[in-house]
Amino acid sequence: MRILHTSDWHLGQNFFNKNRRDEHQGFLNWLLEVARSQQVDAIIVAGDIFDTSTPPSYARELYNQFVVEANKCNCQLLLLAGNHDSVSVLNESKGLLKYLRADVIASVGHDIDKQLISLFDSSGNVGALVCAIPFVRPQDVMHSQAGIKASQKQQQLGEAIASHYQSLYSKAQSKQSQILQQTGTKVPIIATGHLTALGVTQSESVRDIYIGTLEGFASDAFPPADYIALGHIHRPQIVAKKDHIRYCGSPIPLSFDELKSSKQVVLVEFTGDATQVTPLDVPSFQPMAVLKGDLAAIELQVAQYQGQEQPTWLSIEVAEQDFLSDLQQRIASMVEGHSVEVLQLRRARNNDKKSIQQIKTETLAELKPTEVFEKRLALESLSDETEQARLRRISHTFTEILNDVELQSKEGEQ
Repeated sequence: MRILHTSDWHLGQNFFNKNRRDEHQGFLNWLLEVARSQQVDAIIVAGDIFDTSTPPSYARELYNQFVVEANKCNCQLLLLAGNHDSVSVLNESKGLLKYLRADVIASVGHDIDKQLISLFDSSGNVGALVCAIPFVRPQDVMHSQAGIKASQKQQQLGEAIASHYQSLYSKAQSKQSQILQQTGTKVPIIATGHLTALGVTQSESVRDIYIGTLEGFASDAFPPADYIALGHIHRPQIVAKKDHIRYCGSPIPLSFDELKSSKQVVLVEFTGDATQVTPLDVPSFQPMAVLKGDLAAIELQVAQYQGQEQPTWLSIEVAEQDFLSDLQQRIASMVEGHSVEVLQLRRARNNDKKSIQQIKTETLAELKPTEVFEKRLALESLSDETEQARLRRISHTFTEILNDVELQSKEGEQ
């Protein structure tokens, strides 16, 4: 039994006003070719199929076309919702896609049995059982309670998600025992998830899921499945040093800082009691690069991009001590005639002098917590929409924590 684990496609992403249809089409074609060449029985997409809850029509077209082509390859699909996906959008074609051997799990819902999916091998027999858990919204697994603290909400949500995993895993074990009695074969159990496991490395394009409630899910709360296919984190990585718990990462770079790591899908093969996990590198479908240095160094780097058929998308970080009012014009002149497009231009952070001046004139005792927080954020260079969204999430989290601390302080005084 062979499966491919992929996630975080983010179909329809607008990247600095750039359409990424060709990149996604290239990846999906490549994925289908890998499924054919590796004789894959099923593909699991662990969430964030789309980039927004209202994906553009071309993104839906890519999605539907992929399901049709996968069916032609006799490859079963398991499509799970992520925090970017709309439950209603995925559900609108769920019934139709079922006829094309594609199971869509858009939400946890109330019928847990529908989240236990059988994957079939080339002979038509059950080759694996999947605890198919998508992105879990707090309201799906717990009831709202008034008067409880943020730390208690965090603990309750973690326990509720762990309980849901265990309940579904118990059902999978029961079905596994039935199959063993009928066929003499012990089929593997797979679990999925779209969340942040504690201790993973994130990238700039990842949005925090449980702001103010659950920052990370403990890896030891996962059930002892044979393989756990995770989504949401865009860098491929092993969780808690356990080779069978993995983030495959996004197939294309969704931010420039993701260029630091390769892009992968994961091939998982079950043979008897053995599980073999093989990461497969995804080829690049759009050249991208980050250039750093002063203007002279950047000019030398830009000179390397000549004669390429496909322009390279650049993020340029200029390290200049003096303020340059004509920086954009200088860079535009520098890249003219070269096979590049500058999508992001920013100045290197140089906050040491500013921090020293503040220390000389102010002390922490003179400032309120909110003022300290605001002054710290002012030292950051938040130039684009993604970074501004991150700032809003951080500010929201800080406000909740501060309110909780102040409430505890008042209760202590009473």
